[in-house]
Amino acid sequence: MITIISGTNRPGSNTEKVAREYERILKEKGQETFFFSLQGVNVMQRDSAFEKIEQEILIPATQFIFVVPEYNGSFPGVLKMLLDTSRSHEIWFYKKALLTGVASGRAGNLRGMDHLADILNYLKITVHPNRLPISSVDTLLSPEGSITDANTLRSMSHQLDEYIRWMSGVYGKLTTPA
Repeated sequence: MITIISGTNRPGSNTEKVAREYERILKEKGQETFFFSLQGVNVMQRDSAFEKIEQEILIPATQFIFVVPEYNGSFPGVLKMLLDTSRSHEIWFYKKALLTGVASGRAGNLRGMDHLADILNYLKITVHPNRLPISSVDTLLSPEGSITDANTLRSMSHQLDEYIRWMSGVYGKLTTPA
């Protein structure tokens, strides 16, 4: 199962809308998903509610998709606090992740994805090399919250196809001609 993390706690965010598009596309591809939003999650202390999230959502997951908005040239502090507050060796070590950056500007949170990838690598998470920056996200969404831009949808689908192959161990294997 792939756990999709909407990397902000901001209500009604474009990040959550994009993360929901990932969920929709993955379901169309026959993948089982779990959607996890940081909205309403107290990441500041390890209380029983946080430990329940660890036990029921984060520890069982082996693959993650992080959809992260650009906040001040990086990614949101709430996502960093999730990583810092959690028991990293039980939750994150030796898992796989895919990153997508979301921004209303032109760079699609490239710098934030680099920052997050460095932290995830430190936590022994293998990050897929195809990190998708989604720029001008506010112009790509319908009023209902779905992505209307065909090129963006095609890029997301291609990125997910690569990730699915990579998770299954097929990605990057060489074949010899018959």
